[in-house]
Order: sequence, then structure tokens, then C-alpha cells
Amino acid sequence: MKARLPRGGRVWLRVLPLVLATAALALGVTGADAAPATPAIGAASTGTAPGVGTVHAVGQNSAASCKPEASSIAPPPGPPRVTAGSFMAAIRARGYLVAGVSQSTYPFGYLNPYTGAREGFDIDMIRAVAQAIFGNPNQVRYKTISDDDRIRDIRNGSVDIVARTDTITCARLKQVDFSSVYFVAHQRVLGLKNSPARSLADFRGQKVCATKGSDSIAAIVAAKAIVVQVTNWTDCLMLLQQGDVAAISTDDNILAGLAKQDLWTELIGPFINDQPYGLAISKQHPDFVAFVNAVLEQLRTDGQWQASYAKWVGIPVPAPPQPQYAS
Repeated sequence: MKARLPRGGRVWLRVLPLVLATAALALGVTGADAAPATPAIGAASTGTAPGVGTVHAVGQNSAASCKPEASSIAPPPGPPRVTAGSFMAAIRARGYLVAGVSQSTYPFGYLNPYTGAREGFDIDMIRAVAQAIFGNPNQVRYKTISDDDRIRDIRNGSVDIVARTDTITCARLKQVDFSSVYFVAHQRVLGLKNSPARSLADFRGQKVCATKGSDSIAAIVAAKAIVVQVTNWTDCLMLLQQGDVAAISTDDNILAGLAKQDLWTELIGPFINDQPYGLAISKQHPDFVAFVNAVLEQLRTDGQWQASYAKWVGIPVPAPPQPQYAS
């Protein structure tokens, strides 16, 4: 039987701010309850969660040549530097960095409907890159993109960099480059508090929501649930509220943001897999990959990463993901 919310419209007030931001996107406007044995959001997992088989990083396969967490180019020693003739120099000459982001993924990238400002953990990463190029974190032009747009917009050059909770996978590495891992999420499930389900497997034969282009879809299909694909995660929340889907499955940090907007929902079950996030960059600009990796190294060591985590994700703050490099 499909679980439905109590009538009365109380839930809609909780989700209204980001619904408005999503509506602004359609009009062309620019601008967590932890389950036992579930690691802190952003912390790398180890071992096996109860009731779950051996956990592998998303994108990991038996081919020794594919190591999703290893960025292609290590940064040079010292702070990030803009060198003559580099892609960073071209960005500086243009006068602004072009970044593909979400405007409805609280608390990673969203448009604050009260101030009109872009905010979130991903936005902090972009602002740090702009600071390293220009000495000013505000010299950014944000392009609102969907999960399905991320790879295409990097490859066609419409953005310089993407920060949109983008999981590094072997398939994506064939098309774009990534920075070192700057955050590790874990796929889980968000359902209604009156749902009897305790894991994704319990939604077999039921509708589970995810965004188009999300790598979370693979786990939903594997659980033999019916995938409903939408553009934004707030669209999933509205479908859940209306009783049109039974659950949402994606990264725990995204689900925690949705749960804060609707107190009738909760995170269900242990983590399903790891989701290592990287900043996506074109393969045509390896110098920019190295530069961004230098920025991330700086954020890890000077406390900025920890401060951003505490502000947007919460406390306790885990250690930042340790960088790995292929060269």
C-alpha cells in the first residue's frame, strides 16, 4: 500500500523556498537522522555495513587502470599559481570564472530565495577557485545546470568547471577530468516516517525517484524498484509529498537537505555505496586540473574545508578526504 502524507498542506511550507528557486530556474532566472553503522556525511567509509555486501566506490571496477578517486594530475608544490599562457590566465583575462552549479540542492548548491545569493558547500569550492585566480571570490558567473547537463556542458565549453555533487566514476572519466576528491557522500534512501521500509530493497516494485543523469539510478534498478526520473531533487520531494513515489534514493547529504525541508521524511537504512565528489574539468585543460587540485590542497590544510563543512553540513567535522593522484 502506498504511504501518503497527512492532508492539510503543512509540508508545503517547509519546502517552499527551494520550490521557488526551482520555479525561478524554469522561468529563466539566473543568478539527518543517521542510521546505525552509517558513517558521518562526508567521511570515507570502511568495512561493511550491517545487511549490506562489500561496499565498493562508485565507478570502481576490476580494471586496474580505472581508479576514480585518483585525479589525473598532481598539483605543483606551493600555493596555486596563475602562469602565463595557462587556461587560468585566459580565465583571468576574461574577467570571470564560469561555473556550472545547482540552484536547488540544499545545502551544497542553492539559490537563497531571500537574498538571491548562491550558497552551499559546492559554491564555497568555486569561490575558492575564483579567489585563487583573481584574488576575489566573487568573480564568478554561475550557470544553473541539471545533473544531466554536467558532462555535456564541460565538453562543449559552456562552463569552465562544474561543482554539482558530481560523483567521479570510470564512465565519466572517459569524457572529462576531475579534481581530487573534495567530499565523500554515501547513497541512501529518503522515505516517509510512516513507511515500514528499512532499506532500498524493501521498495522492490515501487516507484523510487532520482534525477536524470544521476548515477544513483543504477542502485535503484538493481533493487528492482521502478525508477522515476526528474530534473531536480526538489522535484523528487514534491512527488514524495504527493504520494506519486514511495521514496527517493541518492547521496545522503542531498537527502539530509531534503529532510530538513520536510519533517515528515527520514533517511532509511544503511549506506548503499560511496559517492566520491570531484570538480569536473575539460580534458583539454590539464593545467587547470592541477591548479584546482592545488586550491583543494590549500583548503584542506588551512582550515577552510573544515569551516565550510561545519557551516553547511554540520558537526562533528570529519577529516577532509585525502587526495590521490595518478601522476
